[in-house]
Formats: sequence, structure tokens, C-alpha cells
Amino acid sequence: MTGAGGTTGIAGTITRVHREEWARVVAGLARRLGDLDVAEEMAAEAFATAVERWPDEGVPANPGAWLTTTAYRQAVDRLRREVRRDEKHREALMLTDTPEPLGAIDDDRLRLVFTCCHPALATEARIALTLRLVGGLTVAEIARGFLVEESAMARRITRAKAKIRAARIPYGVPLREDLPARVTGVLAVLYLIFNEGYLTSAPDHAPLRDDLTDEAVRLTRLVHALLPADGEVAGLLALMLLTQARRAARVSAGGELVALGEQDRGAWDRGLVAEGHALVRARLATGEAPGRYQLLAAINAVHTDAPDVRDTAWPQIVALYDQLARLDPSPVVRLNRAIAVAEVDGPQVALAAVDGLPLEGYHTFHATRAELLRRLGRSAPAREAYDRAIALATNAAEIAYLTRRRDQLTGG
Repeated sequence: MTGAGGTTGIAGTITRVHREEWARVVAGLARRLGDLDVAEEMAAEAFATAVERWPDEGVPANPGAWLTTTAYRQAVDRLRREVRRDEKHREALMLTDTPEPLGAIDDDRLRLVFTCCHPALATEARIALTLRLVGGLTVAEIARGFLVEESAMARRITRAKAKIRAARIPYGVPLREDLPARVTGVLAVLYLIFNEGYLTSAPDHAPLRDDLTDEAVRLTRLVHALLPADGEVAGLLALMLLTQARRAARVSAGGELVALGEQDRGAWDRGLVAEGHALVRARLATGEAPGRYQLLAAINAVHTDAPDVRDTAWPQIVALYDQLARLDPSPVVRLNRAIAVAEVDGPQVALAAVDGLPLEGYHTFHATRAELLRRLGRSAPAREAYDRAIALATNAAEIAYLTRRRDQLTGG
């Protein structure tokens, strides 16, 4: 055990350990107990026990192992107290601490992702369940992302776990021949976990959550190892690496988001940039038509290839967005394309493309309009657009950035 270091210090340590270890603890328990509900409940109880005991006993040398062991013992004790147990729980009682062979990839959390992303579950249920169990997001945070009530999201997650149990969906990575049919949903969820870490939606969290982005990258690397020839897996990994490479430059010392064009490119992680570029080039060399993630990675490769923002090949980025829009003509893709169009054809053309997009509830839509109006010298409507973006945004660093940009218009 390490020293307690004061109640406040212990509380901070437990918060950090929760971020870092939640998914690992739940995944390990799910494998051994065979029940997601019990795994999540016992993990929560283990963290509650840590809150009670660590201030007096100190933080264990290996907090994750302590939590897993505590949770498992509590689960066994509870199951022993139950008068009636189904066969699955009887088997759980006979498990030992010796890990069983895990198959092609020995990673409990990847198994948990594939379980949560089973095609028998509705798409939104897969996403919500994975964000909860693997991403460690609270039900309230997930509900905010889906724009639904917290109680409704809690019911959705409960139903998804019940369906996994009732349908006896196996806990594990599917057979290699079944992977291609399952991987699309897995990639979508991993990208969502990465995005939540890249720009946290929860107002009470730090602007960036490296624990989520790092875990999303780690799991995507494992999927890439399973399916090295899959272009979209490689594309998503490249996209994550090229985005993660910029994290040291994304928030100022004062806690404000730093726009891509204003970032210190010397602070970018050149190792990650080089790895991401290599993946993009390898996919281009195959001659296969790129998918959505590959195109997004290529766009980021163009951005990160420019030594200065003035050197950015904007026409190439617009051309890549044109390809992406043919695959995914969503309003968000059209909005992002318009941002690049502003650099090629000017803000007036871009504003005409943005106005009318059905994104009134999306803060980036209003932030983009504000910047375009600003460039056109239309301060009053720009200020209104900034106000709308600030009202909808939840990330503290982004709100600080938008507020400063707005106040520069007013002289504030």
C-alpha cells in the first residue's frame, strides 16, 4: 500500500483510477462471471469499498488488481448467499484465479466491445452499452450525447444487458470468419469513444480525456491486428493517430481550445503523425476505393503534412470531402466541407452552403456560421451565432474559445 496523502488526495486518486481501470475491471468480471449486470454492479461496489478503505489503508500498489479481486470476492459472497442460483452462477463460483485461454487476442476489453456490439442489439443500444461499460461514461453523460432523458437511457442500457443475457450472446471476440460482418459496428463505437475523449461533452470533466482516446487507440490497434487487410480498420487507426498527435497543442495554458490553424505544430507528436501517414499511404497503394474512415484519415493527413497552416492544400481537402459526401451526404459532412470551401472559394460561398443545413441543435454549426460571418465583416449576426454556439456547447475549453472570439467583436 502507498501512503494515504490526505482525504482530498485519495479522492482524486480514486477518480483517476476509476477513469483508468473501470473498463478493465468490468471486462475481467464479465469474463469470469458471465453476466454484464453483475459485473457492472460488483465493479461499482468495489469502487465504493475503495472510497471507504483507501483513506485509512492507503492506495494499493496495483489498484486495478485490488478492485478486480475485491469485486470478484464480493460477487462470490453474494452468490453464495442466494438460495436459488442458475447454472451460470454455479459455474462462476467454481472459477479460479487462473485465466482461461482467450483466443486470437488476449484482451478482455476487446471481448467486451464485441459483446456490446453484437448485431442482435439495436445500433443505439450497442453504442450506449459500450460507452457505459468500456468508456466508463455515466448514464447522464451518455443521455446528453443522445439528447434523451437520463431515465430513458438507463432503461435502454438495462434492456440491452437483459437481451445479451436472454439471448446467451457469448462474451468474446467472434470467430475470424465472422469478424468482417461485426467489425463495422465495433469501429463506429470505438470512434465515438475516441471523440468523447477528444472533446469531452460533459461540462464537469476536463476538456480532453486522454484515458478515452488512449483506450480507443489501443483497442483499434488490436482490431487492426485481427484484420490487417481491412481498409476501414486501418483508416480509423490512422485517423485516430493523426488526431491524437495534436493533443498537446489543442488546449492553451489558460484552458482555452486552440483552433487547428493557431496550433503550435512543433508540439505535435511527429511519431504518431508519421505512423498515421504510413497507414494512409499503404491504403492508397492498394488502389481500392476508400471508405469513410480512410477519407477522413486522408483529410487529416493533408492537414498534418503542412508545416504551416498557410501551406495547407485546401483544394485537395475539398476534393476529399467531395468523395466523402458521395459516401456520406450527411449535414455534418457538408458542414465540414464548407469550412474547407471557405479557404478555396471564400466565406460567402461557404456561408451559402452552410445556411439551411438542418443542424440548429448542433453547436459547431453555429460556431462555423459565426466564423464565416466574422470574415465577411457582419459583426451583429456573427455575435448572435456565437451566442447560440456558446449556449449549446458543453466543453469548457470550447466555450472559452467561442466566448473570446465573440467578445473580440464587441471589444469585451
